[in-house]
Amino acid sequence: MLTNIATVLAGLIGAGIILIGARGLWAPQAAVDFGIPGTPTEDRGFRAWLAVKAVRDMACGLFVFILLVGGSSHLLGWFMLAASGIPVGDALIVLRSNGPKAAAYGIHGATAVVMLVISVLLLVG
Repeated sequence: MLTNIATVLAGLIGAGIILIGARGLWAPQAAVDFGIPGTPTEDRGFRAWLAVKAVRDMACGLFVFILLVGGSSHLLGWFMLAASGIPVGDALIVLRSNGPKAAAYGIHGATAVVMLVISVLLLVG
């Protein structure tokens, strides 16, 4: 039962990161929501870097779906555990950039915690 819930949650995380990546491609000004003050979304060079990040976000989301379809719950759990380092790193970057603590902890930190819980449920289930 808990494994099924964790699998659904992993799918939601995968869909969410795909949507975040797509939003970053089509609306680069959305990068302001990441939490880094002074994000220069009008700069063409910076927009190119945002596109790189967006493509990588979408690929990470697709990895989740590939594992949902073709892998085991255990393998998905290991992937989610490894991938939880991404929002942890994002939170640290926001904090180091003197960004809002609400974004660092409320967005990135909360995402990392959810991913860690999903990982544990999948790995012990």
